Amino acid sequence: MNGYALRFYMHESQKHRGMLLYEWLLEQARHRGIHGGSAFRAIAGFGRHGRMQEQSFFELASELTVLVEFLVSAEEADTLLALASEDKAPLFWSRYAIEYGTTTPRA
Repeated sequence: MNGYALRFYMHESQKHRGMLLYEWLLEQARHRGIHGGSAFRAIAGFGRHGRMQEQSFFELASELTVLVEFLVSAEEADTLLALASEDKAPLFWSRYAIEYGTTTPRA
């Protein structure tokens, strides 16, 4: 199958409408019939300001990045991007064409 990998990047502690932004985004996608999405937490990185962020034992309110990724059709990608734009969720995103499938047939 051909489609798109749509990735959203945010800070782990970032909230939107009273909930963690990555949870909000996953819930919105699920309610719109998107077949799957995953959130991944970074262990280290830096952003546009060049400040290094790393996981530490004493860190309470983390500013590390969370990546939320969806493998979707062009229409589904457009739906998710429109949702984030309309709702003014502060997200950085990337989209790129991919080929995907499964190694075993579905039952």
